[in-house]
Amino acid sequence: MIKDSDQTLFFDLDGTLTDPKEGITRSIQYSLDKLGAPVPTQDELEWCIGPPLLESMALLTDEASAQAGVDYYRERFADVGWSENSPYEGIEQTLTQLQTTGVQLYVATSKPHVFANRILDHFNLRQFFIEVFGAELDGTHSNKVELLAMAKETVGNPEYACMIGDRQHDIVGGLANGMNTVGVTYGYGGRTELVEAGAHVCVDTPQQILDCFI
Repeated sequence: MIKDSDQTLFFDLDGTLTDPKEGITRSIQYSLDKLGAPVPTQDELEWCIGPPLLESMALLTDEASAQAGVDYYRERFADVGWSENSPYEGIEQTLTQLQTTGVQLYVATSKPHVFANRILDHFNLRQFFIEVFGAELDGTHSNKVELLAMAKETVGNPEYACMIGDRQHDIVGGLANGMNTVGVTYGYGGRTELVEAGAHVCVDTPQQILDCFI
């Protein structure tokens, strides 16, 4: 358990609530093909799940082509990629139990909030969250440190809060904002990445998240 007094929990979306691999990697492949760049396999693109998209595109192509890559990505993602996704087994039950304890649940994702809300609505997960904090389409708040600072201020700067996510960006963002952190190893970062980033606790299943707070 982290703290009995943790009453405000921020969940990452990709790799934490839902598995977005197919939609994200296929949309990146579409974008790279449009740019005439080399197209890695879906497995080779797993590292792109979690970090801000513009940063990933700059590494896959170059800084000059990165924004065009993001634009091509969103052509496909807005059409079909957002739905090529699925909630992790057990996540709905975990959120249900957390909600019954009276904790305040929020989403904090580097994904644009317009897509995040669409995904959460589609899978009937939006009902669990008071508010969804995400990036703007122009990239504002895609950095987790900045996003969580804005989110904390918006919800009234709670004394105790926790960030739950699968990548180092989630852990670094939470720590920079004075939060406790839970790393989920079932996503795309892995235990080593999460521990090295400084996660207070690591869990292997959605159900184990409950052990941190109940």
